[in-house]
Amino acid sequence: MSFAGPTWASCSLRGLPLPSPSSSSALLPSASALVHRVELSLRYWCCQPMRREARNLCRAFFYRSWSQTQGCEPTSSLISSFLGKRIVCFVFTSRMEKECTSCDITNAALSHHGVVIRDPLDLEKKKRAIRSAGLSKLQVIADFDMTLTKYKVNGERGQSSHALLHQGNAEYDLKRRQLFNHYYPLEVSSTIPVDEKTKLMEEWWEKTHSLLIEGGLNHAAIVQSVKNAVINFRDGVVELFELLESSGVPLLIFSAGLADIIEEVMRQKLHRTFGSIRVVSNRMEFDSTGKLLGFKGKTIHVLNKNEHALELAAPLSINHKLGVNQAENGVTIVQGRKNVLLLGDHLGDLGMSDGVDFENRISVGFLNENVEDWLETYKQAFDIVVLNDGSMSHVVDLVREFSS
Repeated sequence: MSFAGPTWASCSLRGLPLPSPSSSSALLPSASALVHRVELSLRYWCCQPMRREARNLCRAFFYRSWSQTQGCEPTSSLISSFLGKRIVCFVFTSRMEKECTSCDITNAALSHHGVVIRDPLDLEKKKRAIRSAGLSKLQVIADFDMTLTKYKVNGERGQSSHALLHQGNAEYDLKRRQLFNHYYPLEVSSTIPVDEKTKLMEEWWEKTHSLLIEGGLNHAAIVQSVKNAVINFRDGVVELFELLESSGVPLLIFSAGLADIIEEVMRQKLHRTFGSIRVVSNRMEFDSTGKLLGFKGKTIHVLNKNEHALELAAPLSINHKLGVNQAENGVTIVQGRKNVLLLGDHLGDLGMSDGVDFENRISVGFLNENVEDWLETYKQAFDIVVLNDGSMSHVVDLVREFSS
């Protein structure tokens, strides 16, 4: 298999520009020449639009490079990966890392698949570090509502673990809905300062919890509410859970919602347990008849959920009679795990890793709405941004890369 390219011999190693894609053709250089010229060539291709000629030359460059450095021909899917889903920025020399600071081709291609990467080269460095340390050093931290769950379910706005609850008292259900209508626009506002928004979120959560207690919520209402709820897991979430379980990687689910509802959603939707999962959320306390008495610990809202609250974490048990609160908390399963994969849909979710003395963190933000208004902000905050209620497939691919 051979490819045509520009007159590579005319390219100076001292900085003369590479010929344009329309230049006369010649075979690609030897492997030794590739090693010396990689910083020039990759830097050049990252600046070109994805015309047919440029694409073919990129393909030729990667094919020869891979074949001569790895000792085998790359598969067609690997070549496609280079050109589209992720550019192979781990190539060949540390000199290239100093020269190539961005890869516009990658983001242009990824954006068509609903994924945007802030800095492909920085992401590749983090991935290499995590892969080198091994899965025994990795933990995954994820938000629940609209991160693990879908934003839209069959075209209808999905419900959060708070919003799905009907406590069997129409008056109090209405009062909680009125609180949502007042405070949610404040939560998603891009103009309210964080410190001011934090106070508003504390106010919202405390009022809501008080209404649940005053309205006489019981556990049976939670079970029935989940059965009737408009809620489902994002595509690829079950695959992620299974991959983490088989790899021995703990998953901490942080949520400003209600732990008891989250655990009931997982029981009803998944019908199985995952020993590697811990739920860190607002946890209810019931009496012997199932009536809500109050809440345990500090209130967790969208702007303060982090690993300082791990004492509230317990594994999901499919048998409710066992009681998740009697099981081991989440502190021990993350000890010594200095690398973090963080998943969230809110800027405040980045704080979930507060309390972790991490060495490397890759953050994935799910931007479900108002993409035009928020994309630049999310790009600056997260390493990877998944757009428009996208699937969890890119995260699954990441975990698989860590284990390769």
